Amino acid sequence: MSAAGTTLPRHRLLGRATVNTVVALSALYTLLPVLWLVLAAGKTRDALFGSDLLSLKDFSFLTNLHDLFAMDDGQYGRWYLNSLLYAVVGAALGALISVACGYAFDKYRFRHKEKLFGLVLAAVMVPQTVLALPLYLMASGAGLVNTFWAVFIPVLFNPFGVYLGRIFSQGYVPDEVLEAARMDGAGELTTYVRVALRMLGPGLVTVFLFQLTAIWNNFFLPMVMLSDQDLYPVSLGLYTWNSSASVSPEYYPVVIMGSLLAVLPLILAFALLQRFWRSGLTAGAVK
Repeated sequence: MSAAGTTLPRHRLLGRATVNTVVALSALYTLLPVLWLVLAAGKTRDALFGSDLLSLKDFSFLTNLHDLFAMDDGQYGRWYLNSLLYAVVGAALGALISVACGYAFDKYRFRHKEKLFGLVLAAVMVPQTVLALPLYLMASGAGLVNTFWAVFIPVLFNPFGVYLGRIFSQGYVPDEVLEAARMDGAGELTTYVRVALRMLGPGLVTVFLFQLTAIWNNFFLPMVMLSDQDLYPVSLGLYTWNSSASVSPEYYPVVIMGSLLAVLPLILAFALLQRFWRSGLTAGAVK
């Protein structure tokens, strides 16, 4: 019996060590490209093609940063502002729309509700690249090609966000709370804004983060819709510079520095908003 007692902790320690090893390898696999990006962003053009990337020689982080915002008359700054506008405003409005649609699918009864929701689930499986050409034709018919709205309007609607909105509504908005609000004389819009939306706050933040990541990394849709470089997001702008780097090698350091700065908003968003979607999911509920 004592032998069995000593074997059980040994198996637990072995299993824990295996899990920790897998987690450590996964973290290393994820962080190594970021580490390379941080080190490469501070190197000169010649050092990038050398074998001393890990050394502190030829460190020119501030010079590369200055060159990044000075290149092509400060084009990168415009691209960065465009990405912030597309991603932050688009993700905020898109999250509000998705959560409102999910709430409607959950709490209201209307004809063909489940069939329509089935279409939403089917749309989740459609790759965004497949929709680029139809969206371009629609934008061309509306005269929106090569405008801000050609990229901004399509990102407002996210089928996966609607699905998440319904899941959060089912789990964290009790029907009894809504009935109590209606009995107190609150209308449907007031009930949603003052009661349900507060309870859906963590879900709203979760959908916002998914939307923010997708829009910030959006590449194919802007490439199809836009020809004016002043409207480019960071992803498309850096691709343009990287394509020019084979002819003009001075673009290599600024592309790497621009890629490093392009990662920062997503890291900050997840770090700052983490406590909201991990906090109490029934915040704002009636006690």
